[in-house]
Amino acid sequence: MTKLLKIEFKKILTYKVFWILFGLYFLFLSAGILLAEFIINHMVDSMNKHLPIPLPHINIYFFPDVWQNFAFFASIRYVLIFPAIVIIILITNEFTFKTIRQNIINGMSKAEFLLSKLQIILLISIIMMASLTIGAFIIGLSHSGTHEISFFVKGIPFMAGFFISLFSYLVYAFFFGFLFRNTGLTIALFTLYSLIIEPIIYFFLKSPLVIKNDISTYLPVNAVLRVAEYPALPVLKKVMGLELQSHVSISSMAIPLLYSGIMIAIVFWTMSRRDL
Repeated sequence: MTKLLKIEFKKILTYKVFWILFGLYFLFLSAGILLAEFIINHMVDSMNKHLPIPLPHINIYFFPDVWQNFAFFASIRYVLIFPAIVIIILITNEFTFKTIRQNIINGMSKAEFLLSKLQIILLISIIMMASLTIGAFIIGLSHSGTHEISFFVKGIPFMAGFFISLFSYLVYAFFFGFLFRNTGLTIALFTLYSLIIEPIIYFFLKSPLVIKNDISTYLPVNAVLRVAEYPALPVLKKVMGLELQSHVSISSMAIPLLYSGIMIAIVFWTMSRRDL
């Protein structure tokens, strides 16, 4: 397994697009998380102008809510799209530059080739989860007045939820990459489905004109976003009547993992039968 990772690292280390896109991902993620509290409180101030009883300002960086809030903001589809595009480029370039054929000629099996890509996805997901966990802990520690261990770790399962969300979303990109093989076409179709088509389907299924159903819960990208569905903001419950999450449920993590397993199985099956 380490041999496969070494091969992938050799491809990535000199690949500028990989580092640029991941730099943008970290930039948008960091900026979004650090500016979130200011933006939310600005919205609260705007609402207070029309409310008889003003809503108090909120702090999203206190323990234990910081875990849920970081997981939510890091799982927004417009943020996740950056690492997904990286995975698509890494995969489709193998077909564009025929390096997949060279790897097979050099003795790598198709299964090993696919496993090498999945290892990169797993490694990226682990690194991002670790980075987000460290960042949430440092910021939470600087904003919280208590130093009780139980208070720190309460809510930390949301980091595992973020890992599942990121890993599953990258597997979806992995699936699209191997299905269409062309970089521009794959990025266009994945972005179109993830950011436009599925949200339209979601709101259509939620429309009062449609018979009440829970189908939208099981849409692939929506299943990823539902792991950390809402931030820990009491104002959402007071103003919008939303039922906020108190924990990450096993079922919410199982659905995207099930999709991931199905997509991986399809890729392995099609690759064993398609010409390179």
